[in-house]
Amino acid sequence: MASGTLFTFPNNFRAYKALIAAQYSGAKVTVPSDFKFGESNKNDKFLAKFPMGKVPAFESSNGKCLFESNAIAYMVGNAKLNGENPESAAEILQWVNFGDNEILPDACTWVFPCLGLVQFNKQETERAKQQIKKALGVLNTVLLTRTYLVGDRISQADISVACNLLLLYQQVLEPEFRKEFQNVNRWFTTLINQKEFKAVIGNVTLCTKMAQFDSKKYNELHGKEKKETGAKKDKKPKEAPKAAKAEKKAEAEDVPALPKEKKDPFADIPKTNFNFDEFKKVYSNEDTVEKAIPYFWQHFDKETMSIWYCEYKEDLSDNQSFMTMNLVAGMFQRLDKLRKNAFGTVLVFGENKKNEVAGIFFWRGQQLAFELSPDWQVDYESYSWKKLDPTTPETKKLVHEYFTFEGDFGGKKVFDGEVFK
Repeated sequence: MASGTLFTFPNNFRAYKALIAAQYSGAKVTVPSDFKFGESNKNDKFLAKFPMGKVPAFESSNGKCLFESNAIAYMVGNAKLNGENPESAAEILQWVNFGDNEILPDACTWVFPCLGLVQFNKQETERAKQQIKKALGVLNTVLLTRTYLVGDRISQADISVACNLLLLYQQVLEPEFRKEFQNVNRWFTTLINQKEFKAVIGNVTLCTKMAQFDSKKYNELHGKEKKETGAKKDKKPKEAPKAAKAEKKAEAEDVPALPKEKKDPFADIPKTNFNFDEFKKVYSNEDTVEKAIPYFWQHFDKETMSIWYCEYKEDLSDNQSFMTMNLVAGMFQRLDKLRKNAFGTVLVFGENKKNEVAGIFFWRGQQLAFELSPDWQVDYESYSWKKLDPTTPETKKLVHEYFTFEGDFGGKKVFDGEVFK
């Protein structure tokens, strides 16, 4: 790992690869605030170090200069990210190249016209969509039995591929399009919610409606200077597009601002008198059997709330138990904004490569809460969901067992569990 200076402009997804790697490795990487793209990268001093004049560009603390984002990410990373043996290093390199060759070119073809950076070509855009579907299908198959692309923890493979997918998820992969790629969605949202990712890219809002080509935006960005004729020659010509702007378009790195905060998904759901925060305090600090469960049944309102039982449907036969726990934890992380109006416990049963997952949730409202927001729909279709009758002994038994992590569970042995609170 190497510390040093990274020259780039804001929102450069290529630079994200190195900056996120540095967050994981602990490398100290500084981005100079006075760097002006289109100016700083054109002066003789910069070109002497980086002849192509492109960014990201990196100068280490000992004077080593590198360009190309993957090389920089490798340099500021460490063995855990880049592979601790030749086999894992080769597999990581495979996925880094996959992201650059099988995803990025078609992502640019599809997204850049939507940002007004290049002219729209319907035939090329449709071809790019199909290629993106193919690439996502490959990833979806691989991630069916894996938490991460290589090994049991995040590597540069995950970082680089996720960065190449970022604009797609922000601009065009609307819920209906990405619906068939649930494993990729789960993996991607797990990554962008890690603190190391958030430290670099902030909060990422997934696309809710596929962006389209905007001819007006394109014309504004690419407006040509009018020709001077006759008496108009004496008039001051209109200012030509700044070099920085032109270069930024050429690099196709101009990422738009995030959309405004969305409406509260529960805004149209009847309010309840059940105090979720108070219940969670009781559950966390008091005896579950003596205090928490009686509190729940005493205050539960069947008119404004509902209880649901879920079971994971997909094959977990290749999973180590800790990987299955990561799967559950990842789902909880992606449902973070649901916590205010919900509570649940999910248990992992069995042993390595013989896992089952099931749980109990309750929330405000009578419908599946996940349907209220596209942001909550990454994982829920991987589970079967059954609404329970809160008045039956069977439901009371399930609530008791899952809240306490203890019971017969049809003969299944509890490995571990997670509480959503």
